[in-house]
Amino acid sequence: MRLGVLDVGSNTVHLLVVDAHPGARPLPAHSHKAELRLAQLLDPEGAISDAGIQRLIDVVRDALDAAEDKGCEDVLPFATSAVRESANADAVLARVEKETGVTLTVLSGEEEARLTFLAARRWFGWSAGRLLVLDIGGGSLEIAYGQDEEPDAAASLPLGAGRLTAAWLPADPPDPTDVRALRRHVRARIAGTVGDFARLGAPDHTVATSKTFRQLARIAGAAGSAAGIHVQRTLSRRALEEWVPRLATMTAAQRAQLPGVSEGRAPQLLAGALVAEAAMDLFGVDELEICPWALREGVILRRLDHLPAV
Repeated sequence: MRLGVLDVGSNTVHLLVVDAHPGARPLPAHSHKAELRLAQLLDPEGAISDAGIQRLIDVVRDALDAAEDKGCEDVLPFATSAVRESANADAVLARVEKETGVTLTVLSGEEEARLTFLAARRWFGWSAGRLLVLDIGGGSLEIAYGQDEEPDAAASLPLGAGRLTAAWLPADPPDPTDVRALRRHVRARIAGTVGDFARLGAPDHTVATSKTFRQLARIAGAAGSAAGIHVQRTLSRRALEEWVPRLATMTAAQRAQLPGVSEGRAPQLLAGALVAEAAMDLFGVDELEICPWALREGVILRRLDHLPAV
């Protein structure tokens, strides 16, 4: 069957179309993205503005048209931190449903972490042993750990690259004082949750998902997207520690010239790097591997698990 998963995230609205059936690997068939940056469409009270809601409705309609054009039998729509944490979340969801017919399922941060963990587990398999999975989104950082398909521990922290950039790094290039303050903030928040995971023992394998980690791995020398998803890509803490001070002196336009860094994501790359560096340091990770599958694939896999075998 052909499924679509519609991800309303903090940075983008992404429709991923896959061909899938129970017991088989989902095969990507089409990808439709629109940069929306909902976190930047908030009014002073923390609500998504009327213009932002209308833009979201327009983007969802475009995604539905794309899903229909590609022959999707069903679309699985969900929203993450930008909608979840907006002051008018209920009103946003109601308007989207009224004007598009789409009922967005709002995932909690822990649900995001658990579904992303499921995707990573299926990608790497049981031989990977105990997995530690890190995911940096636009609005939050998800962390999950375990040896089965359901993690033994999962957490979500408000340390997304887009959120932190907007709140802490207004200048371009960033003010060194602001960078230092953000570094302290990030490390304090992550340190507060390390103990919940450390008591479970050291992971056998640490992996990371998300565009932020992929871009950081790319500028540190990992293969580009043209090499395909099956090429192993890693990111070392040493390389990251060398890149963070360099990123801190660059403008967004200069970061956009780096390999694998898009113009839209360049402004928030430094904040993402500070979160990645802190997480690797505080969790004692010297090197991690990039996982091609993440939250969207986790949503699809969970859906397939509940379908009868053919």
